[in-house]
Amino acid sequence: MKPNTDLNESLMARARQVIPGGVNSPVRAFRAVGGTPRFVQRAQGQYFWDANGQRYIDYIGSWGPMILGHGHPAVLEAVQKAATEGFSFGAPTEREIELAEEILSLVPSMEMLRLVSSGTEAGMTAIRLARGATGRSRIIKFEGCYHGHADALLVKAGSGLATFGNPTSAGVPPEVVQHTMVLEYNNVAQLEEAFALHGKDIAGLIIEPIAGNMNFVRASVEFTRRCRELCTQHGALLIYDEVMTGCRVALGSAQSVYAKQIPGFEPDLTVMGKVIGGGMPLAAFGGKRSVMEQLAPLGPVYQAGTLSGNPVATACGLATLREIRKPGFFDDLSRKTHALVDGLKNAAAAEGLPFSADCEGGMFGFFLLPELPHNYTEVMKSDSGRFNLLFHGLLDRGVYIAPALYEAGFVSAAHTDEDIAATVAAAKEIFKELAPK
Repeated sequence: MKPNTDLNESLMARARQVIPGGVNSPVRAFRAVGGTPRFVQRAQGQYFWDANGQRYIDYIGSWGPMILGHGHPAVLEAVQKAATEGFSFGAPTEREIELAEEILSLVPSMEMLRLVSSGTEAGMTAIRLARGATGRSRIIKFEGCYHGHADALLVKAGSGLATFGNPTSAGVPPEVVQHTMVLEYNNVAQLEEAFALHGKDIAGLIIEPIAGNMNFVRASVEFTRRCRELCTQHGALLIYDEVMTGCRVALGSAQSVYAKQIPGFEPDLTVMGKVIGGGMPLAAFGGKRSVMEQLAPLGPVYQAGTLSGNPVATACGLATLREIRKPGFFDDLSRKTHALVDGLKNAAAAEGLPFSADCEGGMFGFFLLPELPHNYTEVMKSDSGRFNLLFHGLLDRGVYIAPALYEAGFVSAAHTDEDIAATVAAAKEIFKELAPK
């Protein structure tokens, strides 16, 4: 039963007095779906509990990192041991080497990497490195892909291929994004035209291979192939943003999925975060030795960070990666994710509700559309009104999905078949209410 006083509401009122919007990251504010955010008191395994003591099946998992679930014993042990040895040193540790070696063994396109503290930091520096390594200024990104809140990447499409992007945030001067081109995701013809017009000036192309900030939109195989071919042809660097997909959609990340369909495929630079930190602030970017050696202190491209390679964060990440590479881990994770997605699709189909969904590994997404979208324009046609009703219906039944129509969801190893069945049953009740009359 709900308490007489909703502690989530009182906490939100208090938070608004000292934190802009009451939250430290905008999507947490529930602005898109309405209502009051849930203030998490604790989490364990596949669940978390809010300020009222209400338990939820958690399908955001800290937006992806908690692939093992919350409070995994091996991870807790590693973090507790590391914490007793020191929180931060500002000097090298052996564990940084161990984590780098572990990541490189999983993602062979990288020969060297640099550890940082956030995906934004990693993406921002990968762009700087691409420019420094090529001596060029222009960057291609795609509408609907999010690469962190660095100024040069907070940009929307311009009016045509001969022009460049426009800022999407106040405080970003137009001249800061004048070298950023924004193209339509999965549009091969537009991609080819962009390189034909500007190929000699393009330093790099940055892309989410599966766009989790459009919920879940895959880059087509042909589009991915042309990205690789055109970057190679024109001397630009292909930058794979695997902050969300890295070690989440497969042990070898999304690039390993595409390599099975495009022989020899690999990006020049890879940006990673989330899973490799296991829930701690940790990210990385890496690539071929010849490119990475352009970084200071070896080369002219500067990057630094006080907390980079933090000893507690590296312990958390290393313990997580050692767990997920155990035999059968991804087979089981994928099975559960497919069961969830198939269950939701079948439940929606039974009610005649327009619904499409997709998944890979432990990442999934769905749309209130009859077919899966291929780009941002198509994603925007999803039924936001019905989604809000679905979100709150699930929330009332103890199921927590992303409080935004355009965000992916995540299944963890801790989720059970019973959790999946309970989620599908809850959705089925709501689909009956949402079905076309």
